[in-house]
Amino acid sequence: MCTVVLSIEPGQPLLVTGVRDELTDRAWIPPGRHWRQYPGVLGGQDLQAGGTWLAVSPADLRVACVLNGIGRPAPPASRRSRGVLPLLAAAGRSLDRGILPDFDPFLLVVAEPGRALVRTWDGRSLAEQQLPAGTHMVVNSGLASYVPAAEADAAVVTGQDLAGEPPPDGREHELARVRHFLAGFGSAARPDPRPGGPVGAAWGAWFPLVNGDGIGPDDQRALIVRRDLGDGRTWGTTSISLVAIAREQLRYDFNGRPGDEAAWYSVL
Repeated sequence: MCTVVLSIEPGQPLLVTGVRDELTDRAWIPPGRHWRQYPGVLGGQDLQAGGTWLAVSPADLRVACVLNGIGRPAPPASRRSRGVLPLLAAAGRSLDRGILPDFDPFLLVVAEPGRALVRTWDGRSLAEQQLPAGTHMVVNSGLASYVPAAEADAAVVTGQDLAGEPPPDGREHELARVRHFLAGFGSAARPDPRPGGPVGAAWGAWFPLVNGDGIGPDDQRALIVRRDLGDGRTWGTTSISLVAIAREQLRYDFNGRPGDEAAWYSVL
């Protein structure tokens, strides 16, 4: 279960946290300019399919991230990797809707200064949702948003498949993660991570959250997870990205050993 957290506030940098959960033996390499056909785009490269889960275009001040969605899978004979989607979106290239049936269901998050949207493909239709100001969390089941109440505690308002019901297919861990971390990110002091300076100082009150908030990997709420699948295989959180986009500047920080605070470094 991958996760994206966004914070949108007028006049402030747009903040994106991208958490990648994957089979831990799936080969990948850290962020760089790995694609000749997308020379201005950076991201970690998935060596199995060649694409990426999160792509950043510094020149365009844009970040895009893909999550697996829920719905009808693509036909095996024509199935394409979803890893091309963040590359296309970050580079500002349009997706030929005629090839959408060749992709398994996905949620594609695209963000630039002051603006973010989620495109959802369920195997049958494509929907697009512009995100209002606030804190938002995207998981495989859909979108949830943190809305401060005027005279009460802040409330978590959920949409799509998370709307007041347990997640489908027994995904209680999604709902537990959303309830804990969406409220945590939404109520924490909002950082202003301009380029330069140490990662921890730049991300302030968000830094403990992206390092797991002290929650163990077996907890239903965990942001950083690890599961033993048997036969020597494990599934878990393999990387976390932090991106801040403001007018004329972008910061991109990365951790390929989630939970290890010392492993954070600045890509840009």
